[in-house]
Amino acid sequence: MDIAALITWVITALGGFYMLGTWLARGGAKAGNSRLPVPVIFGHFALAAVGLVVWIIYVITDKDALAWTAFGLLVPVALLGFAMLARWLPVYRARSAAAAAGQPPEPAERYFPVAVVAGHGLFAVVTVVLVLLTALGIGGS
Repeated sequence: MDIAALITWVITALGGFYMLGTWLARGGAKAGNSRLPVPVIFGHFALAAVGLVVWIIYVITDKDALAWTAFGLLVPVALLGFAMLARWLPVYRARSAAAAAGQPPEPAERYFPVAVVAGHGLFAVVTVVLVLLTALGIGGS
């Protein structure tokens, strides 16, 4: 189960990297061009990356404390992810009428493909569940 969690975590990270790259390329880090706060984006990224490194070390060493540490890191990652999703949904639903009316450009996160957002979220939930089950000792590791 620990390897399955590692695989789902890496797949989740790939989707996250894609969205981060899209967000940066569309000017998301520039003031006023995103509804997603820069500290939230980079906090989510940093905590997830540190958690992944801790999980890799756990897979190698099989130390229970590392599994719980990785899970503990995933909790704020998930909360930040839900906060970003809540801020992204209205942006996604908005139409490009604002740009046509000469208003400021659309937020950078408007360009996230729905399939990537959905896949990232789905794999993130599966990762959290697998990490928790592994930390609880269910499924053997």
